[in-house]
Amino acid sequence: MSNLSDYKRELSALQFTAEQKARLAQTVAEGAGKQARKRRRPVLRTALIAAAMAVVLAVGSSAAGILPEPVDLFAPLFGGSVAQTEVIDKIGRPIGASDSDGGITISADAIMGDAYNAVIVYTVSRDDGERFFPEGKTLENVGLMIGGFGGSTWSRSGGHGMAWFVDQDPDDDRVQYVEAMSLTDEPLTHINATAEFDDLTCFDPDAGQETVLYGGHWKFRYQVDYEDCGVRMGGGETFSQDGMNFTVDEISVSPIAVRVAYTVDEAVQWSNSESGRQDSDDAHQTDRFLCNVEILLTKTDGTVIDLSNSGGSISPKDGASACTKGQVLEEIVPLEEMKSISVGGVVYDIPNA
Repeated sequence: MSNLSDYKRELSALQFTAEQKARLAQTVAEGAGKQARKRRRPVLRTALIAAAMAVVLAVGSSAAGILPEPVDLFAPLFGGSVAQTEVIDKIGRPIGASDSDGGITISADAIMGDAYNAVIVYTVSRDDGERFFPEGKTLENVGLMIGGFGGSTWSRSGGHGMAWFVDQDPDDDRVQYVEAMSLTDEPLTHINATAEFDDLTCFDPDAGQETVLYGGHWKFRYQVDYEDCGVRMGGGETFSQDGMNFTVDEISVSPIAVRVAYTVDEAVQWSNSESGRQDSDDAHQTDRFLCNVEILLTKTDGTVIDLSNSGGSISPKDGASACTKGQVLEEIVPLEEMKSISVGGVVYDIPNA
């Protein structure tokens, strides 16, 4: 990026799909009464932008310094078959870092991921052991949100992802916060991360605005250390669409995520719209370079997972455009259950031995 203008435009390209944006807006607008048990909403994090809203799974607490097993945290979220739990046992790692403020402790319990993607489970609990939500309130009817950064920062690289809360026991003293994050161009394994949160808030449907449930600021560091179980494919294959030529640079597939890096032989042309806003011309450019690129993951049983709506990034580079696209999967898919992945119609067999 040669100047600040290019940087702002790249930030504007780090985005989610229209469907994901609509889901985010709907969650805020509907407030407490219309939230699903397992809500997911997009978050966008770059060097300048950081946002998160979340919901978390409440499982057994760690006692007397004993960290919870990653499989106990991740299996209810991403699948609990024998093959899936074997993956979690292999790549899941406990963390055990935390901070307390205002009678609330937020702890990072476990992490799993691959080179560019990670999933983290945090526990948010009351220090006095009392019921987390006020009497008569549950996650089902309260729009629980986290302010500030609302999650982890690994590097200065841009990224995209999802975050959500799950509460399996509305009468206990905790909820958990789950963050699924994908970085665009910097590996995140074997580095230090910083988790930071501000104010737990709820949506008040009567007032039509957020109110603070628990005020505070929580910040702590932890080490990102897990086994990258991804496999890599591609390198020079091409396809054409929308009047442009695409070259696949690398495909990374793991049991938890897919990432595709490719180069387009045309430089993206952004408008001069304000940073953070996208006019119709920019939306058209995003469709051509990112959204219209089809990504299909086929399992050995014939199931096809359409990842074409994944988030990603577009960066002008030497008269061309460097793009990445991908996401954390909805469930763990062991490599031995994957058959192939198609990018722009180019099919790659997935090595799973």
